[in-house]
Amino acid sequence: MEYLSLKQTAEKWGITVRRVQVLCSQGRIPGATKIGSFWVVPKEAEKPKDQRIKSGKYIKSSKE
Repeated sequence: MEYLSLKQTAEKWGITVRRVQVLCSQGRIPGATKIGSFWVVPKEAEKPKDQRIKSGKYIKSSKE
């Protein structure tokens, strides 16, 4: 399996390196692996859907 660095993945997906780091640490990129202190992402990995709140409103979850 071929892997890409965070920088290569960020350029491919058009997002920042830090955002790719966050997605990796949250487990949202299947197959992403941490080697030492560096993350690597499979070349075939798809960009996950952005689940951040964009409306400026906090949406209360129904977990009570």
